[in-house]
This record gives sequence, structure tokens and C-alpha cells, in this order.
Amino acid sequence: MSVAPVYLDHNATTPLDPRVAEAMLPWLGGLHGNPSSVHSFGRAARAAVEQARQQVADLVGGSPPEVAFMASGTEANNAVLMSTFADGAGGHLVISELEHPSIQRAADRLETANVEVTRLRPAADGVVGAAAVAEVLRPDTRLACLMLANNELGTLQPVADAAAACRERGVPLLCDAVQAAGKHPIDVGSLGADYLVVAAHKFNGPVGAAALWVREGAGFAPLILGGGQERQRRAGTENVAALVGFGACAAVASSELDHRIERLGSLRDGLEAGLAGSPDARLHCASSPRLPHTTHVAFPGLVGEELVVRLDLAGFAVSTGAACASGVVEPSRTLLAMGVAPEEAIASIRISLGMSNDEAEIDRFLPVLAREVEALRALSAEPVAAR
Repeated sequence: MSVAPVYLDHNATTPLDPRVAEAMLPWLGGLHGNPSSVHSFGRAARAAVEQARQQVADLVGGSPPEVAFMASGTEANNAVLMSTFADGAGGHLVISELEHPSIQRAADRLETANVEVTRLRPAADGVVGAAAVAEVLRPDTRLACLMLANNELGTLQPVADAAAACRERGVPLLCDAVQAAGKHPIDVGSLGADYLVVAAHKFNGPVGAAALWVREGAGFAPLILGGGQERQRRAGTENVAALVGFGACAAVASSELDHRIERLGSLRDGLEAGLAGSPDARLHCASSPRLPHTTHVAFPGLVGEELVVRLDLAGFAVSTGAACASGVVEPSRTLLAMGVAPEEAIASIRISLGMSNDEAEIDRFLPVLAREVEALRALSAEPVAAR
């Protein structure tokens, strides 16, 4: 009998929770209507969107009017950066080298438009300290960005302390919490950020639904112009089905968060206990504060991308932080920023667990991983002419 493939790449995206799918289904079939329309169809759609807004606000500890729906975390991050510097007056931007490409590349573009960017490197533990953020703030700093949890390493960042330092200097802070949602408590009051971003597909909701929480009084100009949707913060007809799903996955995550943290942490501990028995494996940031479901490990001397392919063929989906451009595999920018040697960075893979995984899958995975690592080492030891 063939064995079903095992998905261990939940930091990339997650499977849709059946309860979420059930909530969405009516809006993919018989129910329809533009939430901006005043007739009964439109009013029903508006009520569904506003229920979702309440559910997402509850997840992050905010109020519904502060939540603006968007199509992705990338859009939300871009919207904050471009809004902040939309006046063309330049100024200073602070970001960490841990940030998602939607912030890194937006910063690159702003740098060509008279904005000076300071990029903070994480320490060897994968964390950017709040003191490091405070140290680089200047009178002309207009925004600082520090994510809550890194998507490659899973390391948690001291957002509350960094936000407090920024607030003392009058600098707003953007927190990308996309990877943390549904796996770590989020409370915008405690975090103290001025902008916070979450996306449904990272915690068993649909792709195409994200939210930008904007603290009352924080400045914001829309990135997308058109109609007056989302309180003038994001034009375009709302995707009712996706937003209903977003609300549903937020409600489920809120009710199950403690259970998720405990179960995912237990799975990860079992995985890492198995990896600890391999003299080849080097766990990254294992002693750092981390999300409960993310393991990042290097097998020096190998190429992580090759290991990912072999594991896929063996029925296990994992990922690597390396980027492949023009046929050349490059080491992860995040790992290099924290001082990992290029040869170790390129030998790394990320294993991210989800609620659909179980102990039996971990038990199946570990010997297959060991086998594929050994096979790659044997292959790399062969003379080129013998291959």
C-alpha cells in the first residue's frame, strides 16, 4: 500500500481547517452580495464581513474599527511602509534583517527615494534586541519594523520592549505577526506596536485574506485607491468568502491556542530529540524563545535544496530558507545576517509542524531523513567521474 505524503511545511502555508471550509461554503454557493450594497443581499454580506472583523480583532486583542482587511500580509506590510513615506520627504527607516521580503524589498525601493534605511542584524541566537533598536533611533526616524516571530527560525522577538523604546522617541512600530498568529498569544495592547499584520493562510484559514491592525490615531494612507471600502484604508470589493474563513480560523485559534501550543511543542520536542541523536545535525536557535512548531537544522557538507528534493520524493514536504535565482542556490539572508557561515546556511532545512501532524509521522520521518542525509553524503564523496 502506498503511504500518504506528509506535510511538514506549515510555515509556508497551512491546510484549510474543515470547520473553516464549512463556514465559507455558503458564500461560495448560494449566498452572495456586495458588502457595499444597501439591499438585503448586500446587508447580509456586510454582516458576514463585520462578524469576521470582530473575530480577527478578538484574536489580536484589538477593536473591530482598527482592523482593515487586505489580500495578503505582503500587501499589508507594503501599505504601512509606503504610507509612511508617501509624502516623498525622505527620512529614516529602521528594519531588522529578520523581516519578511515584503518589508526588506519595500525598504530597498524606499532607499532609492531618499529614505535612509538602517538594517539591524540579529545576534547568534536569532533575536534582535530591543536595545539595538533603541540605539539606532534618530530624530528623523519615521518608522521601525520588528516582526513578532521569524518565519525561518521561529525565533520570537522582543516587540513590546522595542515598541516601548520607539514610543519614548515618538517613532511608530510595525509588527509583522503573520507567522505567530494561531501559534503564539498576540495582544496589541501588551505589544505596544502601532501597526500589526496577520494572515489567515498561516493558521488554517484561506489564502487571500489578511488584516492590518492600525492603532487609533496612527497615521495611514491607503496603498490601493478606488472606493471607500475598509474605512477608506483599502479600496476594492471585499472577498466575503475568504473573510468569513478568516474570521472562522481566528475564532478557532482563539479558543484552541493553549492546546495548540502544548501539542505542537510536544511534537517539536520529539522531532528535535530524534535529531539530537544525529552527529550530523546542527539545530539553530534551539535555546532561543521560539514558536512551538518550528525546527531549523543544518547538515554541514550538504546542500539543503538537494535534501528537500530527496525528502519530497520520499514522501515528506519540508523547505529551505535558501533562494534559488538563475539556477544558483544562495544561502538564506537571515542566516547570514545572524553570523551563520555560508556553507552551513546553504546546508539548512526548515521543518514546520501543524495540527494535522502526529507522532507517528515524526517517527516515520526521522529514519527517512537520516537515510537521505547518508545517501547525499555518500554521493558527495564519490569522484565526479564515477557518478
